[in-house]
Amino acid sequence: MAYRPTVSGPRPKHAASLQALVGLLAPGERVYLPGSTAEPRGLTEALCGADAPPLAITASYVPGVNAIPLQRLPENTTWTSMFAPPTTAEAQASGRYRHLPMSYSAFGRHLQRDLQFDTTIVHVSLPDADGLCSLGPAVEFTPAAVAKSRRVLAVMNARVPRLRHSASMPLARFAAVAEIDASLCAYDVGAPSPQAEAIASVLAGFVHDGATLQIGLGKVPDALMARLTDRRGLKLFSGMLSDGARKLADSGSLDPDFKHTCCVQLGTAAYYDWLADRDDFAVLGCDITHAAASLLRLDRFVAVNSALSVDLFGQANLEMLGGRMVSGCGGAPDYAGGAGLSPGGVSIVALPATGGRDEVTRIVSRLDGICSLPRTAIDVVVTEHGAADLRGLTVVERGERLIAVAAPQHRAALTEAWRAIAKNL
Repeated sequence: MAYRPTVSGPRPKHAASLQALVGLLAPGERVYLPGSTAEPRGLTEALCGADAPPLAITASYVPGVNAIPLQRLPENTTWTSMFAPPTTAEAQASGRYRHLPMSYSAFGRHLQRDLQFDTTIVHVSLPDADGLCSLGPAVEFTPAAVAKSRRVLAVMNARVPRLRHSASMPLARFAAVAEIDASLCAYDVGAPSPQAEAIASVLAGFVHDGATLQIGLGKVPDALMARLTDRRGLKLFSGMLSDGARKLADSGSLDPDFKHTCCVQLGTAAYYDWLADRDDFAVLGCDITHAAASLLRLDRFVAVNSALSVDLFGQANLEMLGGRMVSGCGGAPDYAGGAGLSPGGVSIVALPATGGRDEVTRIVSRLDGICSLPRTAIDVVVTEHGAADLRGLTVVERGERLIAVAAPQHRAALTEAWRAIAKNL
């Protein structure tokens, strides 16, 4: 055991392995599992073990970060999430996968108002001398889920950094713990593409000294961070942050008097090590990072969100591609709304003008998927071909401006389609 001898008070039961921890769950239990960096390595696999019970799981697993092996989970297990189901055929129709079409703030309210859990499983650091275990780089919905749970089981990991301004839990709160020594879920964006560099170059023109920035993960956000190293007094307030935040800190671009805030840090192992000594970064719950009350206090709030397609009315689809659900809206509706209410704020949607091997246009005449962000929530649409600033424009002018940032080879077809649409306006 790695408990420090100075820790006093009741100690939780020790589970010899993740499999043993899962063995403490009873069939049919309502279980909450945090996602992103908070998913312990090996836990999901243990939930698929031969002796694992069927469960009613609610989780914040993130597509592309946390895999959901739905077909290998015990029969009669259900999985509820804000994000799209795995590619398993008829996952939703069978009731095995329950997709909640909610933003982060909406899911937080649903959790606090409507949900009850038998067990929440948390991923924490080793306890300090006071018996406190840090949630480290991922807090998100965990404190809210713990408050609605009958008991808490912990996976205690020597590699979870004890961040200075992250939530923590007392060792005595855990009914049982299993100890691991495993790397955290990591995210390495890799080298920027020419397309991402071009989009970032346009975006940078909207981020001025003293701005507060919200941005997600990916090549465009990383490229944008690299282009902002000459700015000063920037503030970060976002759902997720990654290694790009370090570039801004190291260049002196960040406001030294502001607590740069997110609900999840998701990056490389070196980034997690760097965060452990920082006093200027905070990882807080989604009830703070996505709350309207928090966002209303931010001046010059620049919200940059990605999309899969934008139509000529200026509506954005963040969730469907090729007729199939591939994601969820995440925190984009929350941040877009916050930017719209912020003095000097701007809500931006950034996307490549084309996608896929066939270079299909992502600026479309009519949405080919769900409207995740209405036109009233978007001020500017950016592609590698420029910025369509839609503020103050008429409906017809918006369509024309959006066509101008589409890929050149698609503009003629979009113009023809828009003329037909505009006749009925």
